[in-house]
Order: sequence, then C-alpha cells, then structure tokens
Amino acid sequence: MSKVSARPLRSGWRYRANVALRTIVGTVGAYGVAALAAAALARTLPMARVEAVTIATLMAYMVAPAVTIWAFLARGPWRAIAGVALAAAALGGIAWIAGQPA
Repeated sequence: MSKVSARPLRSGWRYRANVALRTIVGTVGAYGVAALAAAALARTLPMARVEAVTIATLMAYMVAPAVTIWAFLARGPWRAIAGVALAAAALGGIAWIAGQPA
C-alpha cells in the first residue's frame, strides 16, 4: 500500500510564482500602504503640522510589517493583492478627502 503525501508540492512554477507575487506585494505594496498611511494620518491628526507628520511617519513604520505579514498569511496571492489594494484605496481616499494640511 502506497502512502500519499498530504503536504503540498513545493516545487514548480506555480509555487514559485505564488511566492514571487507575495514577495512583491509584501515589499512594494507594504511601502505604498505605509506611505499612504503616513499621508492620511499626517492630514488627519489634530495637532501641529510638524508633530503630526512625525507621529504619522513613526506609525507608518508599524503598518509596513503588518502589510508584509498579511501578504504571506492570505489564503492566496490574489487575496493578498486585493487586501493590499483595498487598504491602499481606503488610505488614499482618506488622504484625498482630508485635503492639504492647513
């Protein structure tokens, strides 16, 4: 009786494309979402401009690893892309609606 392995095969172009896509989403997407988070927070935090930009930038450094973790924890690479795109759209919308800082 042969024993069938339940582990997924980790070779071939599909697996490599999956990892490559998640890596791109986890790096480029994380940078974009972090930049948009910094922009949105800098425009919406109710404090002086310099302080708001400083705090927003520091908080954006926490967003980037979270997006990278999301890219590798999502069920599939397309869900990872959709999650990052949705977060980018939401943060970009907040930054756009908030307008230029006074």
